[in-house]
Amino acid sequence: MTTPPLVLASRSPRRAHLLSMLGLRYEIFPAEVDESFRSSETPAAHAERLAREKAKAVSALRPDALVIGSDTVVVLEGEVLGKPRDERDAVDMLMRLQGREHRVETGIAVSAPDGRLEGSVEGVRVRFRPFDREFAREYVATAEPLDKAGAYGIQGFGAALVDLVEGDFYAVMGLPIARMISLFRALGWRYNFRGFEPL
Repeated sequence: MTTPPLVLASRSPRRAHLLSMLGLRYEIFPAEVDESFRSSETPAAHAERLAREKAKAVSALRPDALVIGSDTVVVLEGEVLGKPRDERDAVDMLMRLQGREHRVETGIAVSAPDGRLEGSVEGVRVRFRPFDREFAREYVATAEPLDKAGAYGIQGFGAALVDLVEGDFYAVMGLPIARMISLFRALGWRYNFRGFEPL
C-alpha cells in the first residue's frame, strides 16, 4: 500500500518543527474554521472539537491525505486566555500567570483517506515562576509571545518563565506527539522514524 501524503492543517511553525523533528515529510494546508466557543463547552472539549474540525475541513479538500488538525488553549482558573491583542495585553496576561499554575489543553485529530477521523485532547499543568512586570515587558519585547495563546512560547525565550511542567511538554508547544502517534495507529498507520506505514 502506498503511504498517502501527510498534511498539517495549521500554519503554526512550532507544530511544523515538531513534525520535522520526527523525520516526517509533510505539506502545510492551514484550515479556516470558526474558532468561537460554544455555550457550556469546556476548554478541553473546545480544543478537541476545533482539532477535529480543522482536520475534517482540510480532508475535504485533500481526501488523498492523512491530515493532522490541532488546537491549543491556555486556561487560568477556568478562563481561556487567547492570543494577546497587543504588547500591553501580553504583559498583563503574563502578570496574571506569574507565580501561578494554569492548564494547557491541546486537541489533536487525524483524518484518513478512507474518511475515518480520530481525535483526542491532552491536558498539561504548567506553573510559572514569580517575576515582575519589568521582566514580563522584556520578554514581550522579544515579540515571541504576540501570536501565542497565553502570551508565551515554552520552547523559546518563554522557557525562562516556567517553573514546572506536569504532562506532555510537546502538547504545550501545540502538538502532543505520543497522542498523535496513537491516533495514527488507531487508523491503521505505524510511525517508523521515517514516516508512517500501514499496520
